[in-house]
Amino acid sequence: MKILVCISHVPDTTSKINFVNNDTEFDTNGVQYVINPNDEFGLTKAVILKEQTGAQLTVVNVGGPDAEATLRKALAIGADEAIRVNANPTDGLFVAKQLAQVVQQGGYDLIIAGTESIDYNGGMVPGMLAGLLGYNFVNACIGLEINGSEATVVREIDGGKETSTASLPLIIAGKKGLVEEKDLRIPNMRGIMTARTKALNLVDPTGDAAATSAVKFEKPAAKSAVKLVSADNLDELVSLLHNEAKVI
Repeated sequence: MKILVCISHVPDTTSKINFVNNDTEFDTNGVQYVINPNDEFGLTKAVILKEQTGAQLTVVNVGGPDAEATLRKALAIGADEAIRVNANPTDGLFVAKQLAQVVQQGGYDLIIAGTESIDYNGGMVPGMLAGLLGYNFVNACIGLEINGSEATVVREIDGGKETSTASLPLIIAGKKGLVEEKDLRIPNMRGIMTARTKALNLVDPTGDAAATSAVKFEKPAAKSAVKLVSADNLDELVSLLHNEAKVI
C-alpha cells in the first residue's frame, strides 16, 4: 500500500500576526512555522499504518523552499520520502490541482489530509482533490482502519459519529481524534539524522492559474476594556448594564 499525507506549512498559533504592503500580504518576519495540527494527526496515523502493514509513506506540500524544514520534520517523524510542489498555496482549488497531479503520478492508495489548515481555514482542499480524482472521500474523519483494499472509517456527524466502509483508493480529511494526542510522534535524534538522507523531491506546478487572490487582510478589532464588578454589588452591575452597555 502507498500512503500520501498532505502537509500544510502554517504559522504557530502563538505567532504575532501582522500584514505588510498595505495589508495585502502576510508578514513572515519572526514567525515560527509548524506542521498544520490536523495534518499532524493524519501523519501520525499514517506512520502507525506503515508500522502495521509495511506501507510506503510519502508526504507532500505545495509551497516554497521555506516549507522544506516542515517536510524534514515529517520525514524525521517517520515518512519515507517527501515531495514539494514549488508553488504558492494561496488558492484552495489551485492546491487541489497540484496535489491531484502528484497522486496521479504516484499511484497512491490512501491519501490523508487535514480537514482544514489553521491559517486559511478553508476546509476545501481534500474534497476538491477527491472530486478531481473521482476517489472515495470521507470528511471529518476521526477513525481509520485498513484491511486489505477496504477501509473502515469513523467520522463526526451532527450529534454523534458514523462508521462506514469504503474501498481504496480513498481520500480522508482527518482531524483531532484520528489518533490520541498522547500518540503524536516527536522526532528523536535518530529520526532527525535519518531524515537528512531521505529524498525530498521538487516538483514543478501544473500550468493552472490560481482562481482567487487576496485583496486585503484585516485583523479583528481589539477587545474593549473589561470592568469587574463585585458579586455583592448588584446595584453597580445594573447601572453599568443600563447606562453604559445599554442592554437593559
